Formats: sequence, C-alpha cells, structure tokens
Amino acid sequence: MCRVCGGPVRQFFDFGRQPLSDAFVDPDRVDEEYFYRLAVGLCESCGMTQLLDEVPRDRMFHAAYPYHSSGSAHMRRHFERTAGRLSRTHLRGADPFVVEIGCNDGVMLRALAKEGIRHLGVEPSGGVAELARQQGVRVRNTFFEEATAAEIRAADGPADLVYSANTICHIPYLDSVFRGLDTLLAEDGVFVFEDPYLGDILERTTFDQIYDEHFYFFTLTSVRTAAARYGFEVVDVERLPVHGGELRYTLRRAGRGTPSRAVAALAAEEERRGLGRPEVFEGFAAGIERIRTDLTALLRGLRADGKRVVGYGATAKSATVTNYCGIGPELIEWVCDATPAKHGRLTPGTHIPVRPTEALTEPYPDYAVLFAWNHAEEIMAKERLFRESGGRWIVYAPEVRVI
Repeated sequence: MCRVCGGPVRQFFDFGRQPLSDAFVDPDRVDEEYFYRLAVGLCESCGMTQLLDEVPRDRMFHAAYPYHSSGSAHMRRHFERTAGRLSRTHLRGADPFVVEIGCNDGVMLRALAKEGIRHLGVEPSGGVAELARQQGVRVRNTFFEEATAAEIRAADGPADLVYSANTICHIPYLDSVFRGLDTLLAEDGVFVFEDPYLGDILERTTFDQIYDEHFYFFTLTSVRTAAARYGFEVVDVERLPVHGGELRYTLRRAGRGTPSRAVAALAAEEERRGLGRPEVFEGFAAGIERIRTDLTALLRGLRADGKRVVGYGATAKSATVTNYCGIGPELIEWVCDATPAKHGRLTPGTHIPVRPTEALTEPYPDYAVLFAWNHAEEIMAKERLFRESGGRWIVYAPEVRVI
C-alpha cells in the first residue's frame, strides 16, 4: 500500500536480502548484522516510487551514523553556494529564521550562521549533530515531524524558509512532514528541498541509489501530487548536477506563488518520457540485470588473470551493488574510503575490508571499481598517479566499462 495515498503499489524490482547500507561491520561482530528485503515499486494511483519495506529509522540514523555532508570538497562548495542563493532569494525582513531538516554536520547552515542569520538544524544522528554544534550551528538532535515543528515554532517563532538536502526522500511519513511544514512555516514561507531525481536514475540505470535510506524516489509529478494533498504547491524546480542528478523543488502554500515556466516544462518532459508507465520500469529492471551479469563477469575474468582489483568509496549505495551482485573480497580485495570511522571495518553484508584512501598507493592495484561515481571528477583528479601508474577505473552505470 502506498505510504502517500494508500493506493496499490506495483513492485518492479526486488534486490533480495540486503544489510543496512551504512552499517559498516566490526570484524568481531559480523553475526549481529541486520538484514531486510529491498524491493521497490510504483504507486498505480499517485505515481510515487517507493520502497515496499520500511527499515526502522533508529537503525539507520543514530549517534554513529558515518556520512558527513562536508566530506567532499565539491559538495562543500555546493552547499556554500546554496546558502548564498537561499539568502538572496528567500530571506527578507529584519530577522529571518531558517530551519534545515537533516542538517548533518552543518555545512550549509554554517554559511548562514557566519552571516548572523537566525537558524536551526534538525538532525537525528547525534555524532554529526555534535560536529555541527562545534561549528557554531544551532541544532536539535531529533527527527523532524509534526510535533517537532510545533515545538520549534513555540520556541523560535515561524520559519521564513525550511530547507532540506538528501533527506526528505529518507522519510516514509511524509504526511507528518507536510503537517509540520504547515505548522512551522510563516504564511508566505518557502520550503526548498533537493533529492535524487528518479528521471536520472532511470535514464542512467544508477540502481545503486536504491537502498534502505532512500525510501522515496521523486519526480516533479509525484511531488506535486503529494504536496497538493497537504495544501502546498511546487512553484519552481531546478536540475542539479550533484549525486548523479538531483532536483531542487521550491514549494509554497497553494495560491501563494505562481509556478515558473520550468515547472510546466519539466512536467511536460516527464509526460513525454513516460516516467509513470510500467514499461519504463520494466526496461530499468532489465538494465539492472544486465549490469550485474557484465560486472561480475568482468571481475571474475580479471581475478582469474591474476589482476588486483579494489574498490574506491565505501558508499551507502555500494551495499546495493555488492550484495545484489554477490561481490565479496574474493573479487574485490578491499575498498578505500576517506571516512576514518569506516577504516578497519567491513562493508555491510559482503564483508570487504575498508581501508584509508592512502592504501591505494601501497602499491597501486591494477583496477579500482569506482563506487563513489558521483564524485568521479574530484576523485580522478586526486588519484591522478593511480592512472599514470597504469591503473584502470571500472564504472558500472549506465553500463559496465573500463576507463
């Protein structure tokens, strides 16, 4: 049953038994892993693409949550530019108030704090919330929902802007989120959020964006339909070249703004592409199966030839790839990552050792599977010597190929 409208949901792919994507394993505690069924479907009534099974939120977002929004220089610049744009475009009056849902380590709010803008981050993961506080960001260490919004408004007054990045798609209970927005926002307040775009996922076959934390996969059409149920309207939309393709949605209360031409243009494009038609999702499913076949064949062939193959980027999305494809340390020796909290641990489910990025040079392997493909340009520039030493990158979306 659809979590948005209650309609029937047609499953279009089942990745089977999967671990928590960001639960990197202590080698001494491999027997304690939590697994769930990762299946995804399309609502036949409202068109919202969603997971069929929900993982308890406390298992995913907690004090040891390892992802840091500021971990990439490219993303730091993105959020700094976003802060400036939001400030120029949406903040008026003498004392505007900004709330960010899922502020992580505070990289965006930090920029607003430096301008003296009144703000508050809402972040359930205690470790990254504390990092934000250390950077001078005000944070409430909790989940955002209707009750949270009421408490914030009582303490700080109405918000002129609520912003969120890579978070709204994590929240199954959109009803409580929208009721919270209705409670918290000023009458002419604005809600801006950005999340992975289903249109890009389908076009590029980036199936690894489907994992436990991503409950919804939005299109403009599905967001408009969901927002209208709670009295909100999409008034602008923008394509973003981050994380493999995202959309930034700007919402106001219905009647408080005129939708831009970009909204009409993208709605027409989605209709032409058939983003709600079952056959489009059937083609996507076939592409996933093709990638699994080609990737595992390539890795087995390289290992049979005595080549050393490692992974680059112990990402959440790599859990979907390695577990669905059955890729373990017999095919990929280890995976390197810049996050210290992951070092010395094992990848979820498949138990590939995680090492620091410096391990790439000790000595250079023959091949590296680029799991962190959304940071490809930044990584390839940083690891230029790997390629100059004869190393080759392996990428798997939209098709398996060696660079």
